[in-house]
Amino acid sequence: MRFNNILIPAVALVVLVWAYDSMQWLGVGLAVSAMVMWFLLHYTRLIHIFNRASKRPIGFVDSAVMMHVKIKKGMPLLKVIALTKSLGQKQGEMTNPPVDPEIYTWTDASNSFVRCEFVGGRLSVWELHRPQENTEISHNALESA
Repeated sequence: MRFNNILIPAVALVVLVWAYDSMQWLGVGLAVSAMVMWFLLHYTRLIHIFNRASKRPIGFVDSAVMMHVKIKKGMPLLKVIALTKSLGQKQGEMTNPPVDPEIYTWTDASNSFVRCEFVGGRLSVWELHRPQENTEISHNALESA
């Protein structure tokens, strides 16, 4: 169980008690208004990220190499989606509830791809795969020139 699952409701409860103690129901109304505003800001960000991701192909990224450089261990899946502006291609079977680790891939135009494993919704392992160049074709091109 994640610490945030307990911390956020506990802080909200403490703020509500403090607000009631300070300004009675007017303080509770102000605290609830602030909490609703905080929720709406996060909800708007979530909708904006998924709206941008819905306009791109699933599992596509402009540059797999740049994605590989920018991602960091512990990033939530939502931040990776915001970075790539695309939903990842799910690897493996879909189960309900999802089984850890969840594996997603993002591929670019050169068929390079980044494979990411998420445990508990956070990035744990990722790797870049680049297609092998055919050295025979490159060598023949040099001979004909």
